Amino acid sequence: MAKKVIIVGGVGGGSTVASQIRRLDQDSEIILFDKGAHIAFSNCGMPYFIGETVKERDDLLRDTESFAKKYAIDVRINTEVIAIDRSNKTVTYKNGAGEKHEHYDTLILSPGASAFVPNISGRNENNSFTLRTIPDMDKINNFIKENHPRTCAIVGGGFVGLEMAENLKALDIDCTIIDRSKHVMKLVDKDMAAIIQEHMETKGIKLLLNESLEAFTDNGKMLQLSGNKNLQVDMTILAIGIKPNTELAEQAGLTVGKTGALVVNEYMQTLDKDIYALGDVAETTDLLSDKPSNVALAWPAHRQAYIIANHLAGNTIPYAGTLGSSIVKVFDLTVAITGHSSESLKEKGIPFQEVKHRALSNAGYFPGAEKISIKLLFHSGNGKILGAQIIGEKGVDKRLAVIATAIRGNLNVTDLAELELAYAPPYSSPKDPINIIGYKAESMVTENK
Repeated sequence: MAKKVIIVGGVGGGSTVASQIRRLDQDSEIILFDKGAHIAFSNCGMPYFIGETVKERDDLLRDTESFAKKYAIDVRINTEVIAIDRSNKTVTYKNGAGEKHEHYDTLILSPGASAFVPNISGRNENNSFTLRTIPDMDKINNFIKENHPRTCAIVGGGFVGLEMAENLKALDIDCTIIDRSKHVMKLVDKDMAAIIQEHMETKGIKLLLNESLEAFTDNGKMLQLSGNKNLQVDMTILAIGIKPNTELAEQAGLTVGKTGALVVNEYMQTLDKDIYALGDVAETTDLLSDKPSNVALAWPAHRQAYIIANHLAGNTIPYAGTLGSSIVKVFDLTVAITGHSSESLKEKGIPFQEVKHRALSNAGYFPGAEKISIKLLFHSGNGKILGAQIIGEKGVDKRLAVIATAIRGNLNVTDLAELELAYAPPYSSPKDPINIIGYKAESMVTENK
């Protein structure tokens, strides 16, 4: 029986779930609302457009008309859903024509998250920016083209902060990263972050750690910091973090969990069985600890879209949980992460050991071999792999992929030593760094017995 499915929000979650539903269901009516001007765009590509690595703005955008035609979906951009009436199963939306209502059989929430902007006095929105949407990107790009800034403060040393530092430096803009933590990239441990920090400093990036932004003065160009320091800049990027867009769902009485995102079950249903949520706005579970988790990455959103589409089609495939595998380019380095860090394991009270290994990306005698650093975290009792951090200039992504796959396959550290990985001098060594760190960890587990 054909039904009406309404999806709130596009980008990775909403547009993917729409296409997945259509592949399994040729009859139901699908309406997708997005308050922005684009059905989908590449968040991850925006720093590289600003830095002129990506030359064409349109390369980041999904064409709305072709998407709507390909999947037979009623796409309504520049249209914001402002209310949900669960008892009557309707949504209220507004656009240039005013407010209207639409009935649904199934409602899917994918409103994403917004950049967190603290209430700091003196901020001037003309020279202080966030980077979360295409309009955000355009504002930054236009400011640079029109004002030719020479200096920039980046508040926050996470993914966006590090990527923006590299791309602004490519435009000959001097960057200073300000972070209240002891090191950049909270997802890695301090000893691994030190590798990143040293590399960034060699590239001319200034780091002010254990510092926070207290206020702006001088029309937003002077930053007053917590350590009684002042910093004069031409522009500021606020890359402090994001907040799930739960307001619409909260007004409808849906539950927000410990992470600040919407509580869902293993099929991505909220407490209302006819309302699903996915992506940045959904609170799922951590694959390793089974604790509440909210991870704003593309892979979980795409997998959750598949789960929802299949559930609507009668195929009950549960969402297993989120591991949080991620990777970022920092100038010449690749930084890759999966699972937990030491700090997150301590917070959760999970006993663990750690082992590190430094190697070359491929055979040392073959041209192009580069250093690679691996840190492996594992359960001190049974050798279960709990997390890994890998940093280097070559071969990082494939090693991270092996460990992430090993975790998902319930392999332990002993299994890493037994993995038969491909070898040729341009690519690895007879015993891959993954094998060697497996041997190291295996001996530590054996010593504990």
